[in-house]
Amino acid sequence: MTEIKQTGLVLEGGGMRGAFTTGVLDFFLDSLDKEFSFHSCLGVSAGAIHACSFLSKQRRRGFETNTEYLEEEQYCSFKNLVKTGDLFDADFCYKTIPDELNPYDYKTFEENPTRFYAVVTNCRTGEAEYKLITDMHRGIYYVRASGSLPLVSRTVWIQKQPYLDGGVADSIPIKKSEELGNEKNVVVLTRERGYQKGPNKLMPMAYLRYQKEFPNLVRQMKNRHIRYNETLKYLYEQEKEGKVFILCPKEPVEIGRVEKDKEKLEKLYKQGYDTAREQYQELRSFLGL
Repeated sequence: MTEIKQTGLVLEGGGMRGAFTTGVLDFFLDSLDKEFSFHSCLGVSAGAIHACSFLSKQRRRGFETNTEYLEEEQYCSFKNLVKTGDLFDADFCYKTIPDELNPYDYKTFEENPTRFYAVVTNCRTGEAEYKLITDMHRGIYYVRASGSLPLVSRTVWIQKQPYLDGGVADSIPIKKSEELGNEKNVVVLTRERGYQKGPNKLMPMAYLRYQKEFPNLVRQMKNRHIRYNETLKYLYEQEKEGKVFILCPKEPVEIGRVEKDKEKLEKLYKQGYDTAREQYQELRSFLGL
């Protein structure tokens, strides 16, 4: 395998829209993996979760772990939220699934030369932190934090620091990837071209829940749409300069963040796979293969 130096992979979040991402990543495993590895991978929220199966080279696992247990109350339910503070049961998602139901290949992950960063938001500072994960047994806590959506997840405390969804502070960490030395970046988005994020409609609830303890987090949540749209503008500028290659849905994705219709999710997975396949020759050219 030839490592293409200074090439980053950036994975946006988006809840169940991440089914698109799993399709793209599985195509990479079927095709690109034979020729090279990315220098680094930055995953945000669902993007961080799906990066785990990609970097352990377990085809279909990212999609399966997101869809096989949709009907199980323990996986995702309002009852979980009321009982534990987590819509998605943390023990089930980050212990039972990887250790029992769909075993994670820790060894392959550790042998993968790609440097993996899970993006989290520090609730005290409101700033993004980029956690390099080399040992998934320990790093899984940061992956969990990256995917912990405000209001429907408990705050994840790690080494006395409070964390939540990385997308709050940095939804598409293209600039961090550039700071890491990646002159070129492949970016997987879960929204179509032309999408613009609007203000958070749940801000009244965010104020009630977090303002007293984490005012900087609330500030970031309030302004997230502004930063997100500015990042998109920068991303498209970098694409025109030949520094970024974007893979995204061709049209609006009509599924919810907590979608339970498996047929819709399967179609979105296939759309991601087909999108990557259709742009494969362009991608090879972009990478210099």
